[in-house]
Amino acid sequence: MLSTEPIELVSAVSQDSLLPRRMLEPQELPLRATYYPLGFPAEVRTNSHEVLDQFASLWGSFRKLRDTRPIQCDVQMVDDLPGACPPAATYRLMLPLVMSIADADNFCIADLERAEARICVSRSALRYPQFARHFLFGVPACCIATCYATPVHSGCVSLNGRGMLLCGDSGAGKSTLAYACACAGFTYIADDGAYILDGGTERMVAGNCHQVRFRPAATTLFPELGDCEITPRAAGKPSIELPTAPMSHIACAQTTRVDFVVFLNRGARRPARLVPFSRGSARESMRQVLYGPAESLARQYEAIEKLLTAKILELRYTDLDSAVDYLRSLAAGA
Repeated sequence: MLSTEPIELVSAVSQDSLLPRRMLEPQELPLRATYYPLGFPAEVRTNSHEVLDQFASLWGSFRKLRDTRPIQCDVQMVDDLPGACPPAATYRLMLPLVMSIADADNFCIADLERAEARICVSRSALRYPQFARHFLFGVPACCIATCYATPVHSGCVSLNGRGMLLCGDSGAGKSTLAYACACAGFTYIADDGAYILDGGTERMVAGNCHQVRFRPAATTLFPELGDCEITPRAAGKPSIELPTAPMSHIACAQTTRVDFVVFLNRGARRPARLVPFSRGSARESMRQVLYGPAESLARQYEAIEKLLTAKILELRYTDLDSAVDYLRSLAAGA
């Protein structure tokens, strides 16, 4: 039989060392705001105006598209001593949970089935917006990709109401071609990520038309970007990130109907041309970015199949001008 002394010792360790008092006392989250990332409602509850400012910067430009159950994001800001930026977060997928964990004061746990996220962020971390947005505040968007839409690794433009997905691996030229098309009079929808809406029934997709991101090498293709600074990023390769709102020469839209799925083959030695592309290869490529519970994956696979009822082509090209001309002819039905 245990004496009271070891029991009291265990109790003391549990309360004083393992669970700090501020973790035992639930924090009130009196501030609320609703945003529409990619057009889907998301309610943020927090105890920090700085947190709302960050979410507004991320999602405030999107207009409402769908009346789905709001994604619930509870964000607790905790005080700490001023310090350096927290370490890069580690991601863990334990379905239906996806977690992003940097340290004891900076982490996010999102439930992909319930479309809910619980986030803790330190006051110090909020001094580094790129860290907070990339590792913590962007994670709730995973709920959109598993509950309400299907992600496709592609750029997207449209012309005369005919939408075109620009697909390919990283470095295939999706962003530069999407921007070149936009400068040539196409409507810009996305540079590197589109989302199939409504299970693909109408082949409608949405994208982040409010930003375009380039690799620094794009300045050789677009001299007007030469004076742009390299945007600091919390993770990934250096880039130039520009808002599209100040670009009066570019027409933008949050959604379009897809008529053509175009896989990019940049650097082909022969003259530019469009050729048929295998539906099976397109399917395999698009499935690579999907994740989530089995039920979500089944819905996503079905959406991909409906999207692939569009005409599927490969664009082989060496220069942007010829690529834009071929896409223009495609939209014109030539």
